[in-house]
Amino acid sequence: DDELQTDGNRSGHFQNGERGLAPTNEDVIRIIAAQLAEIGDQFDKEIQGRVVNDLVQHFLNENLSKEEITQHMSRVVRELTQSIPSDMEQEKAMLVLAMVLTKKIVNTVPSLLHRVFNTTLNYMNRELHNYIVEMVSA
Repeated sequence: DDELQTDGNRSGHFQNGERGLAPTNEDVIRIIAAQLAEIGDQFDKEIQGRVVNDLVQHFLNENLSKEEITQHMSRVVRELTQSIPSDMEQEKAMLVLAMVLTKKIVNTVPSLLHRVFNTTLNYMNRELHNYIVEMVSA
């Protein structure tokens, strides 16, 4: 739905006066979002500025295609995931890292919001779609 919520707030569109999510799923999604936000706060402190600045430079490079930028973001997330404690699911770490990187990039260069947002959605749909579906349905 082209929405990225990282703070645990509700998301979704109204359709005929009703929310797009079923009420029972909404509570589950809220709990998952709160857990992801807590993990994200921990990761936020550990991500070095040079990693963010490198990603910013890639997003600023107009000669790179969406696919090239998505591949670079995927590489960065995989590299950062290796420094995460092994007791955390790799997919969960990748999801949270992608969202934290998105936040940090946009906070650094707000004009990149649209490009970074679309790239993050593309990355999440390509790399983490099944994990997200399983997490919400569990």
